[in-house]
Amino acid sequence: MFDISTDFGARVSRRLRDERIIWLTTVRADGRPEPSPVWFLWDGESFVIYSEPNTVKVRNITNRPKVALSLNSDAYGGDVIVIAGEASIVPDVLAADEFPALIEKYRENLDLPGSLTTEHFARDYSVAIRITPTRLRGF
Repeated sequence: MFDISTDFGARVSRRLRDERIIWLTTVRADGRPEPSPVWFLWDGESFVIYSEPNTVKVRNITNRPKVALSLNSDAYGGDVIVIAGEASIVPDVLAADEFPALIEKYRENLDLPGSLTTEHFARDYSVAIRITPTRLRGF
């Protein structure tokens, strides 16, 4: 998808590893874009996102699988990364709490007093979404 030997590719790789939130934009039935901030994991080939089952994004992906993923820009509008892709709902995948890399990435957000527990995250975010990138752009 991108060449990590280039400055841009190395920056994309670093941000996909380090960023905690990515914006997933799906398309509603009326053609309107529907952006949602989500937790994600990049495995080097595709993105994995877990969602609550009865959400607009899951409904949109089921009917219109073309999506976009965007990382926040820097404070000056630079460091932009946008990835177009094809999304699918993955029926037979590990529960979120059985996905060690995902839990490790978000450990500091889980199991804290007053926060979402790992068990609740796995139960409530039970729908796995896999996004395969088709295009990358940025500056």
